[in-house]
Amino acid sequence: MDLTTFYLLSLGCAKNRVDSEVILGGLISAGYGPEADPLKAQLIVVNTCSFIESAAQESVDTILELAQAKEKGACRLLVVTGCLPQRYGKKLAEAMPEVDIFLGSSTFHQLPSLLKGRQPGDAQEIHLETPSFLMDANTPRVLSGPFYSAYLKVADGCSNRCAFCTIPAIRGRYRSRPLDDLLREAEWLAAEGVRELNLVAQDTTAYGEDLGPTPRLADLLDTLARTRLFSWLRVLYAYPQRITERLLEVMGTHPSICPYLDIPFQHASERLLQAMGRSGSSAECIRLVEWIRAQLPTITLRTTLMVGFPGETDDDFQELYDFVAAVRFQRLGLFAYSPEQGTAAARLEESVPKRLKTRRLRRLAALQEKISLAYHRELVGTVRAVLVEGPSPETELLLEGRLASQAPEVDGRVLISSGFGRVGEIMPVRLTQAYPHDLVGEIAESELL
Repeated sequence: MDLTTFYLLSLGCAKNRVDSEVILGGLISAGYGPEADPLKAQLIVVNTCSFIESAAQESVDTILELAQAKEKGACRLLVVTGCLPQRYGKKLAEAMPEVDIFLGSSTFHQLPSLLKGRQPGDAQEIHLETPSFLMDANTPRVLSGPFYSAYLKVADGCSNRCAFCTIPAIRGRYRSRPLDDLLREAEWLAAEGVRELNLVAQDTTAYGEDLGPTPRLADLLDTLARTRLFSWLRVLYAYPQRITERLLEVMGTHPSICPYLDIPFQHASERLLQAMGRSGSSAECIRLVEWIRAQLPTITLRTTLMVGFPGETDDDFQELYDFVAAVRFQRLGLFAYSPEQGTAAARLEESVPKRLKTRRLRRLAALQEKISLAYHRELVGTVRAVLVEGPSPETELLLEGRLASQAPEVDGRVLISSGFGRVGEIMPVRLTQAYPHDLVGEIAESELL
């Protein structure tokens, strides 16, 4: 089929973005040109997410919206890739005859070769495999984010068995990339101008466990830091029980490693954690946080918590609320449990009413706003390193950037009200105002970082 232009839309998490950048690299390497307007593109590709019900619904709505662009515009082929087709397979294909090709979480990289053999009028195609694909440094990839920041996907899949999660079924078992392969990609990213490198996987702290005695995440971080290729290195998605003394030691040794950990605790009730297929208790989680902070006193901790898991009682929620009040995470993500087809939790009968889930979410969110505001107020008057990202989308009168304690896309920003900021540079900023999610400051070039 004679196609020359494509429009690619990526949904979901940072790990999905890396997959989309592989799709982008494959298409551009094959001679296709990117098009910003879906109505003008001859090929439309949607890389989907289906981690939870709301994400799956967003993916479905987006596909249907772009199917309209196919009818009205220049599009001759609509392709859906990633987690949604991997999860729902032929049922999804039957429900969406307007989609021409479905590719799963382990076949998305095959798109350019599949397009070569495609002819006008060909029947709908579905290409799904047991998840096994693992990108490497030779896999074509084109960065889609700002030039100064990127993600390094250190592994794919997940071998944890959380009762609420579909990821192992969608992505397969945990598969780590060799350390030397990751170093080659890191060198390429640095040559592309990347200054902030964010390490991602479904569970970064499981890195290397499938490769033998070594390497481990601490080894990878230590090696990356010693290259001095990046100003900031950051670890996302750390499983609580896999945080080691060696990891914290490495983080404390190298100034380029952001004192930041994203640790999805999910809950604090021991009874619910066991039902979730996890481990720990409120007391154990608090001891872990205290130990981490004792090793790294300046660390910023982010977590993700779930409310409304089947059987969650008022006492369970109160334990979670008290846990958040005691630990005082600087960053917190919240979501309500939704039953996901094929998971063990979906078979549990003790459901929590939707209105009660919403009420519990709001209580936790209100508590966290107070905690985050107090944390930000402590920063007012200090000069901090800020990665300048460019004009604020809200007004051209403000620049915006991020602290080392603010991960991209999830943790708020620093609004820069005065001074000359250079995009992609890490500059001293004097913080002047605090809000629950954001901070305000001004460039202070006379200050040393």
